[in-house]
Amino acid sequence: MVLYMKRNKKCTLEKSEIIKMYEEGERTAEIARRANVSTRYINSVLQKNKVVRNPHGSWKRKYRVNEDYFKTWSNNMAYILGFFAADGYISSRNHTVCFSQKDPDILEKIKNELQSNHPLVLNNTEVHTLIIGSKVMKYDLMEIHGMTSDKSTSLRMPDIPEGYLSHFVRGYFDGDGFVNFDRKIVSFVGGSESFMSKLNLELQKRNFNSRLYADKKYFRVFITGRKTIYMFKKWLYQDVGLYLKRKYEVFDKETIQDASKIPENRMKRIKAAVKNRKKTFLRLYKKSMTIEEICKEIKINPATIKTWLKNDLEFKEEFDSIK
Repeated sequence: MVLYMKRNKKCTLEKSEIIKMYEEGERTAEIARRANVSTRYINSVLQKNKVVRNPHGSWKRKYRVNEDYFKTWSNNMAYILGFFAADGYISSRNHTVCFSQKDPDILEKIKNELQSNHPLVLNNTEVHTLIIGSKVMKYDLMEIHGMTSDKSTSLRMPDIPEGYLSHFVRGYFDGDGFVNFDRKIVSFVGGSESFMSKLNLELQKRNFNSRLYADKKYFRVFITGRKTIYMFKKWLYQDVGLYLKRKYEVFDKETIQDASKIPENRMKRIKAAVKNRKKTFLRLYKKSMTIEEICKEIKINPATIKTWLKNDLEFKEEFDSIK
C-alpha cells in the first residue's frame, strides 16, 4: 500500500502527482516550482513514500539516453566520437551535447546507438541537429576525451586505442571530410592546427602520404592518388559499423579490386618528385649552403621556396628549426 502524506495547504499538487512526475523523470526543483513548495518538501514526500531516487544529475527527464556511452571504447563509440569532433557541439551555458548534419539518416543511426529517443531538429539552413541533455555525457566528453565548448580552434586529438583509430577517423571524415573519385582526392578540414597536425601524422604513419596545408582560417589534410585512396578506403571501412552511405559510395566507384593493378597517376609521381626536392633542399640547407646556391643545385626558382614555406607547414617548421 502506497503511503502518502497529509497535503501541504499551499501545495498545488497531490502527493501522487508529485511521485508520478518524479518517476517520469522530472527534476525535484521543477516539481517544487509547479507545486508552489520547497524542494525540501518534495524530497520529504519522496523519502516518506520510499520512492527510488535517481542519481544526482542523471534523471530521466522527458527523453532517455545512455549517459555512460562515452566511458567505454567500441568501434561505434570511436566513430561517434570522431563524428562529434567534426560536427558536434558542447554548450557552455547548459548540460547539452549536440550533433549536426545535413543527412538525417546518420543522426538517426547515432541516436539509436546512444539509446536515445531525442527528436531531430531541422533549422532554416536544412541542417538537422540531435540535442541531448546530459550532464554526465557532457563531462565525459570533456574530461575523458578532451572536447571543449570552443573546440573549433582548440580541439586536440583524443587518446585513441590503436584498434579504434580507423573508426574515429571515419567518423571525423563523415563529418568534415570530402572525397572526389574523378580527381582522386580525399581531404579533411578543421580549424585546430593541433588536431589536424596529429591527424596528418597518424595518416602518414600508415603510409597514406598525406599532406597538411594552411588555408586561411582552416587547415586541410589531403590524400591523393588512385592507389593510395584505394588503400585508405580499405583501412577506413575495416570492420565497419556506422558510416555515411553517400561518402562510401564515392569510394566504391573504384572498379579494380587488386591494389597491385591500380596504376599510380601522373600527379602522384610529380608530388613524389617535389617531396624529394624538399628533402634535398633541407639537407643542403643544413650544410650551410645559401638558398641561391641550393636553388641552382636542384634547379628550382627561389620563388618556389616561398611557396613551399607558405603552403607546407611541415616544411616551414623544419626550415625554421635549422639554425
